[in-house]
Amino acid sequence: MNEEKRYKIQFIDSEEDVTRTVRLSLRSLRILAVGAGAAVAVLIAASVLSVYTLMSGRMHASEREQLREANRIQQEQILQVSKKAAALQEDLDRLHRSEDGLRALVGAPPATEDTAVEEGTPVPTGGAPHELTTAELGEALAMIEERLAARRSSLDLLAEGMRASFPGAVGFISDDASHTTPSIWPTQGYVSSPYGLRFGGTEFHQGIDIAAEMGTPIVAAADGVVTAAGWNGGYGNMVDIDHGSGVVTRYGHASAVAVTVGQQVRRGQVIAYVGSTGRSTGPHLHYEVRVGGQPVNPAAYL
Repeated sequence: MNEEKRYKIQFIDSEEDVTRTVRLSLRSLRILAVGAGAAVAVLIAASVLSVYTLMSGRMHASEREQLREANRIQQEQILQVSKKAAALQEDLDRLHRSEDGLRALVGAPPATEDTAVEEGTPVPTGGAPHELTTAELGEALAMIEERLAARRSSLDLLAEGMRASFPGAVGFISDDASHTTPSIWPTQGYVSSPYGLRFGGTEFHQGIDIAAEMGTPIVAAADGVVTAAGWNGGYGNMVDIDHGSGVVTRYGHASAVAVTVGQQVRRGQVIAYVGSTGRSTGPHLHYEVRVGGQPVNPAAYL
């Protein structure tokens, strides 16, 4: 009965003195009220979603900005350390030249690794590409600082010897050294690229490059078993020799390989010939010493 009741809504226009009347049933009023409520709910939900989306976007933008800033700071730190390493390397080079002068004065032969190269002469380099890491940068920096300290100490000794008219003390490798420990130069030549940072601190060199004439024999640095002999990407023609106790030597960029995998070799035995295969800018030997799978400075074994 109540559902049949009709309600009247009047709209009065006072200016024109007109009255408009709308008659609605109770059911129509309920539908109208429900629709209005739904519209209000949708409006509220849309407003909440818009606010959430805006806040979430701002949070993500803030996080991205923080990540960019952290990355910028890290890159700046790497650049600063790289510059410091380059400056230390320059100091080390100056000490090398000073030591060579003192060695000549006291009659001591120059160190093999300090063999002079005419300034401006391009030297051959190579090796598999290896992106620099912060750990390697720190290792290179520590290595350069240690070499600086050792070089200064050596210079002090040479100066004392010169004042006392004594030749500087020169160390040699003992003949009793184990034949399974890399202890001889793998080829004849000069070091054109040492272990550590190079190319302005943008790459970490995992071995040393020994420039030599094309076809110069390459010999095993110690007794061992050949574990790789042939092409290996940026290394070109390469030979790996396992000397036991986790020690492996690597010989890259060879023009030709003279051994096979599984072959037993002796220290001083010819295993390959100097070339410029793979990633190389000229004839040279890329020589690595690895201990436990990690490259170490070959200078410690020469």
